[in-house]
Amino acid sequence: MPVINSIISMFSTKRLAQIDFFKENPIQVQRDTLVELLRRAADTEYGLKYDFDSILTAEQYRERLPIIHYEELAPYSERLMNGEQNLLWPEPITWFAKSSGTTAAKSKFIPVSKESLESCHFRGGKDVISIFNKLYPDAQVFNGKTLALGGSSEISKTNNNCRYGDLSAILISNTPFWANMMKTPDQSIMLMSEWEEKIEKICDTTIKEDVRSLAGVPSWFLTLINRILERTGKSNLHEVWPNLELFIHGGINFTPYREQYKRLLPDPKMKYMETYNASEGFFGLQDDPGDSSMLLMLDYGVYYEFVPISELTKPHPRVLLLEEVETGVNYALVISTNGGLWRYMIGDTIMFTSTRPYKFKITGRTKLFINAFGEELIIDNAIEALKQTCEKTGATVMAFTAAPVFMEDGKKGAHEWIIEYGTPPVDLENFANILDTELKKVNSDYEAKRYKDMSLQRLILHAARPNLFNDWLKEKGKLGGQNKVPQLWNDRTHIDELLKMNQG
Repeated sequence: MPVINSIISMFSTKRLAQIDFFKENPIQVQRDTLVELLRRAADTEYGLKYDFDSILTAEQYRERLPIIHYEELAPYSERLMNGEQNLLWPEPITWFAKSSGTTAAKSKFIPVSKESLESCHFRGGKDVISIFNKLYPDAQVFNGKTLALGGSSEISKTNNNCRYGDLSAILISNTPFWANMMKTPDQSIMLMSEWEEKIEKICDTTIKEDVRSLAGVPSWFLTLINRILERTGKSNLHEVWPNLELFIHGGINFTPYREQYKRLLPDPKMKYMETYNASEGFFGLQDDPGDSSMLLMLDYGVYYEFVPISELTKPHPRVLLLEEVETGVNYALVISTNGGLWRYMIGDTIMFTSTRPYKFKITGRTKLFINAFGEELIIDNAIEALKQTCEKTGATVMAFTAAPVFMEDGKKGAHEWIIEYGTPPVDLENFANILDTELKKVNSDYEAKRYKDMSLQRLILHAARPNLFNDWLKEKGKLGGQNKVPQLWNDRTHIDELLKMNQG
């Protein structure tokens, strides 16, 4: 075992025991988390409003406080940014994670407390290191640098000295100096706002470094990797960085990109770890290389509740506690945190794959789906169908979006897709036929609506020109970092814009 790995192992022993404890005692740990959150925030404006001191059980908490969305949180964020304090959390809130959630123009400003940074976000990063070191005690990752590709948003200040930026910029700005010594490029480059210039600067400064791990969003890393290979004339990334061994990824589903990464990173020593680190908190990480699910992290100062997707449209949806969830069901995630979020619906949907321990997969967004005809197509369905279609055709997908074609003038409906390929299919019509078939396999409602073309015709498929999605994001001022193309949308807002740009 390398010396650095031995040191990490020594310091990780206690933490790994704590992880084992919450895996064995999940309900107790979550109840203790709720009690502590309520105790800490009892004298805040929100705590006094809902009388946190008198809440004794999780059931009482569920009954008394409403579920909120960003629209209800926004007035508190605005007041905090104007200098008021002790509204949601007892310690001063001076950092705000700026997030759009989608590519909509309106920005969200999520309060980030010092405690949530240290006990949630940074603890999650440390746990990634501890678990990886436990899984691979002989790995050489920690003897070199980590190339971290974060957002393209610099830190900004309000008149009240509150600071905001995307989450990655906040984490970079608060990372201890010793941790930054292990990363590349330096902060001045990582915090650059101009994405295209940033990519060139990263190439300039990292090609000669001993990069052994990567950390970031898979789609944006592809842009960087392809530029590095173009600049160096190499055929794969191991020819640039021979010691590269680990990719820590998150933000989007990795499945559509897996084959491309296998070609760009062909060395069998490459390892992958998925994390779930959102603006609102760090929620999960992959702790078993043989299982693509993530472990729900239960002791980060986050208390979880779950709304079945089937309940979302009801005036009073049923909300489940952790001990009430089942595997194989889609849930909208509701969180209460040490950043001052109280029963906040984050907008992501997950499905549990195990309850001993609690492990899950991200299945999509509460707003990112197509249900124009009762088909209830979610991201997870689309990703799986694309994966199977690519395997059968040899194609690879860089980005995609899909939306409904509504029934007009007596015409039947359909789904319309636009896909940007890494490796295009030889026959686009054949790709469309297979994709349509695979969608039927993974979604019985879609299959029923497609039966004899009664409600839905076969999907319509367009091949996107190179860089279409990047150009679209650039036009909206959202190129780079953590911004994402909405892969499914229940109206034609985005796809019509993309189709128009695709025509020239």
